[in-house]
Order: sequence, then structure tokens, then C-alpha cells
Amino acid sequence: MALPQSLRLSLSPPELELIASEHLVEIVPLIAMEKTAFISGAYGPLRPPNKCRIPLWMATNLKLKKKCHIVSPDWLSVEFLQERLSEETTQQGFSHLPFRFAEISKIILDVASDDVENAEKVRSLLKDLREARQAKSRDGLSQLDHSELSLPNLCSMEINEIRPYFVQAMNVFTQLARQR
Repeated sequence: MALPQSLRLSLSPPELELIASEHLVEIVPLIAMEKTAFISGAYGPLRPPNKCRIPLWMATNLKLKKKCHIVSPDWLSVEFLQERLSEETTQQGFSHLPFRFAEISKIILDVASDDVENAEKVRSLLKDLREARQAKSRDGLSQLDHSELSLPNLCSMEINEIRPYFVQAMNVFTQLARQR
């Protein structure tokens, strides 16, 4: 598939979700299963009602087959997200969130919204948080300096979104510096 030049420099959101699906999440299995070996590692055994940590891809597969409940991560709660939104809107830097929070939250909310307390409020807070962080990213790009860039607590999806603009801006800065 032919992609525009700007998209060739970064991964697509589904590709980022695929990478994030290796993240370990906690589940409550509804079926018993012995330890199973995969290329990425061995997971299990699954014994209801004991919690178990497995990759997100496996948890979503089991959830879609109604064979487990996904335990929502601590950071995927209304209280936590409200705190982070407050930090985003009142402080200059980016608040600390898991590196792949956008991808993981999308997968969990798409597949297991019934396992997330107050799922619609969480979706709304994630959207507000994303908009606040995008505004900060745009402001940061407008103040680019060719000698240094520091964006601590930026997440994978955000890095991926600004990568094409950043690379192009740094190329222009380099050309201007050479002309001096």
C-alpha cells in the first residue's frame, strides 16, 4: 500500500496497538487452563477465581470468548485520570502516565468496557487528557530549538504523532545552521 511520505516516518495506530498488546495485564479467568508456551513466553496456569498476569493480546482473545474478565489497571480509573487531567491543565510539563496508556486503554475499552468501572466517564477523561496533551505538544513544537529537545513523560502515541513534524523541523534547522 502506498502511504504519503509523512506517514512513512512513523507507525500507524493499529501497529502501535499491536506492540502494546504484549503488555501484561491481570485477568480473572473463568476457565481452567494449564501453563501454555508461546513464542513470547509461557503463561498460566489459569485457575478460577485466582488472578493471573498474561499479555493483553491473550486477555482480549479470552475476553471475546467470554472466558475471562480483564482487571482494569489502576491508572484506568476516574480518580486517577481526573488527577492527571488536573495536572495537565495546571502544570507546564506532561503528567506521568504509562508509556503506552493510549493504546492499552483503547484496546481494553473496545473489548472489555464492561470490566471498567464508569467506562464512559473514563473514555471522556481520556479524550480530554489527550486533547490537553496534544495542545502542549503543539506548543512545544512551536518553540523548537535545534540544539536540544526535552519532552519527559511523552507517551508512544504522542511521540509517533509528532515524529514527522519534528524530523522535518530538525532538517530545516540543520539546513539553516549550515547556512550561517
